[in-house]
Amino acid sequence: MESLIPVINKLQDVFNTVGQETIHLPQIVVVGSQSSGKSSVLESLVGRDFLPRGTGIVTRRPLVLQLVHLSKDNHEDRYQDGKRIDAEEWGQFLHTKSKIYTDFAEIKAEIQNETDRMSGTNKGICYDPINLKIFSPKVVSLTLVDLPGMTKVPVGDQPVDIETQIRDMCLQYISNPNAIILSVTAANTDMATSESLKLAKEVDPDGRRTLAVVTKLDLMDAGTDAMDVLAGRVIPVKLGIIGVVNRSQQDIHEEKDINESMKAEAAFLQKKYPSIANRNGTPYLAKTLNRLLMHHIRDCLPDLKTRVNILAAQFQSLLNSYGEVVEDKSALLLQIITKFASSYCSTIEGTARDIQTTELCGGARICYIFHETFGKTLNSIDPLGGLTQLDILTAIRNATGTRPALFVPEVSFELLVKRQIRRLLEPSLRCVELVHEELQRIIQHCGTQIPSYGGQTQEMMRFPKLNEKIVDVMTSLLRKRLPVTNEMVENIVAIELAYINTKHPDFAEASLMHRALVENNVGNLSQESSGRNFVQEERDVRALPSGPQQENVNGSSWKIWARGGKVESMAPEFSPQHTGSAPGSPATRGVPGKGVNLLPEVPTQTPVRKLSQREQRDCDVIERLIKSYFLIVRKNIQDSVPKSVMHFLVNNVKDNLQSELVSQLYKKEQIDRLLEESEHIAARRKEAQEMLKALNQAGQIISEIRETHLW
Repeated sequence: MESLIPVINKLQDVFNTVGQETIHLPQIVVVGSQSSGKSSVLESLVGRDFLPRGTGIVTRRPLVLQLVHLSKDNHEDRYQDGKRIDAEEWGQFLHTKSKIYTDFAEIKAEIQNETDRMSGTNKGICYDPINLKIFSPKVVSLTLVDLPGMTKVPVGDQPVDIETQIRDMCLQYISNPNAIILSVTAANTDMATSESLKLAKEVDPDGRRTLAVVTKLDLMDAGTDAMDVLAGRVIPVKLGIIGVVNRSQQDIHEEKDINESMKAEAAFLQKKYPSIANRNGTPYLAKTLNRLLMHHIRDCLPDLKTRVNILAAQFQSLLNSYGEVVEDKSALLLQIITKFASSYCSTIEGTARDIQTTELCGGARICYIFHETFGKTLNSIDPLGGLTQLDILTAIRNATGTRPALFVPEVSFELLVKRQIRRLLEPSLRCVELVHEELQRIIQHCGTQIPSYGGQTQEMMRFPKLNEKIVDVMTSLLRKRLPVTNEMVENIVAIELAYINTKHPDFAEASLMHRALVENNVGNLSQESSGRNFVQEERDVRALPSGPQQENVNGSSWKIWARGGKVESMAPEFSPQHTGSAPGSPATRGVPGKGVNLLPEVPTQTPVRKLSQREQRDCDVIERLIKSYFLIVRKNIQDSVPKSVMHFLVNNVKDNLQSELVSQLYKKEQIDRLLEESEHIAARRKEAQEMLKALNQAGQIISEIRETHLW
């Protein structure tokens, strides 16, 4: 059992060098209000005056105090760096390495100087602990942590939130489940208002790891004593309540020997509390703390060993993730390029090791672009979108020129269908753009998935300059292929526009429909011509009176001038709403002395009016032909564009990316620069190495203890 505390001290030394609170070691944490006598208790345990004194907050940093008992047979601790220490007792700080302090006044001065160095001189506090080890034959082996005294009101130049700062620091230490809480309260204050006991109860409500110390028993009011408090009848504490007598301020000023003070303490207890004197006092407190700590260590050690082993495995894995020190940079660079190229291609092909489950990426997203985004966009395009019957009728009339057409001219169909086909170019180019963006996004995805050289880290994070260069090369390669792919897609649409294949097998049915409609139109036109001739033959022009007359011929309004029963001239009657001319305008005025009207202004487009039966049939024919042929072309483009994108962009990049990376990156003069490791990764690796070393040492220290020592 006696070997357990030295084991914890060794573990404390190991983890102090790392500077990380990863292991909660068993220790005694001293908490109490300001001026409650904490410093006097610690000095009594050591038997030396070594703590700074003064007004206000003197202890402004945690002091981790390791007391090492020196026996006559213990020669190991008397040797430091191969040199024997002849002093009976001495101190040693972690921050001063192997320097030995045999003068405890120097220890006091060093504590003060180190506190000011880290905390400043403005009475602020600092969380970084001071580690002090004291070797003496007069002490029992203990590990104590002295914390700043709790205060309520800032005094002088203390920070305004000093109470909160100290409280948070105390909670951080006593929340350690492996810590024994030593709650110090002065006897001349009400125990029920003890701040330290109140704080201890927050983290240890059952009081199973709390020991109370009542100080200043000799300063209680006359006629009162602390018997009820020490017996636990006021506030019960499971680990017990121990009373001590501190040195007076006069004793401190006069530098009275602590041994003399302890004799005075024993005499006071025998006189004032004879029945419980043997269960109180500083020597009993030291033995009790030693016993509690040993038993506490015994209970904590199995879990501590398990915790050390788990952390060692975790830090080993973490160290592996940061990669090993690079020896052959040329081989490593080729390896990284090969891994990146393989990862990039496998992401596109869907054979990557780490399959994403939260979103589509790589080849799956490209497939989605082809068949969902691009496909649905093309299918949503109306073959006749943007075309009105007026546009179609205007195109038909423009295609006939000066000759009235008996049939629907094919050139009007070709003109209009090309206009609709051109609408397929924009979504096709957008498809190329979306695939290009995804190929660019894969670069970052692969950069975070490449396993490390000798580990599992992200190589792109380890070598930021290499990462930047790979991104530049890949971006340049993709940018170089983009115009070629766009040109091919533009050519696909241009090819469809270059030759309207009305003999296409899928267009045969539409051609038959067109022929049938044309034949039907021919018959209708013959009937209309016969009717017009019949009207002209039946008309008796000699019966017409002289002067202008309004006549209706085949549904059209005509104005006829006759003289002597003979027709001099005929002109169609235009209504003002069709010509836009007002009555009396030059378009409708007759020439004085002559029965002739001028022609109206020609409209820029076909006037809006109800289509005749023949015009409606012509428009229907053109619409059906456009729709039929547009669907054929849309189907071709929907099939050809993805194939072109795959050939000219995706597959080309896959086939050439490794050779492009090698030619651009594998150059002797830039290998060292590209493989400069990130400072962040280098620092993290060093920390992991130190922590793993400490954990391995801790595991060895714990393993040296035999089971017989535990029970």
